[in-house]
Amino acid sequence: LLIIPGEPLEILAGMCYGTVGGSIFALFSVALSTTIIFGLVRKFGKRFIYHSFDQKKIDKIEKSKIFQNPKKIEFILAICFAITGAPKDILIYIGGLLPIKPIHFILISTFCRLPSILSSTIVGKYFSEGNWKVSVIVYGITCAITILTFVIIRMFDKEKLTEEALDELK
Repeated sequence: LLIIPGEPLEILAGMCYGTVGGSIFALFSVALSTTIIFGLVRKFGKRFIYHSFDQKKIDKIEKSKIFQNPKKIEFILAICFAITGAPKDILIYIGGLLPIKPIHFILISTFCRLPSILSSTIVGKYFSEGNWKVSVIVYGITCAITILTFVIIRMFDKEKLTEEALDELK
């Protein structure tokens, strides 16, 4: 199975279609690929994932308390998908194993990526225009927002759910 990181494709989408067109293209692509992968994992189970990810890591994530709590899973997934730089690829594959409704997972995994997609398509747009300085500034702002997000999560996530979820994904 081939895993293609989304970030370079989002930058290319911004280069080809601009910020708005690239973001729409990326969101559609994410929704489509997520739906396909989620369906395949639900149909074929975790053996489908073992071709791309380490079996021990998948088993560890699947058995972790944090990813088996149906009441908190959607919140945790939303945070993980919204954080730029969080390991989203494995989350897409794990999604089919989690106790979550398919439509909820697809909507969360698509729309919570919007900040990351927007920053990447903005970078792609300006980079294609030869304005690499704006691209660097946008990534700097994105990095600052990511760090601020982690600080806020640590302050308000008293149960350490998000931190534990991200540790499980590493």
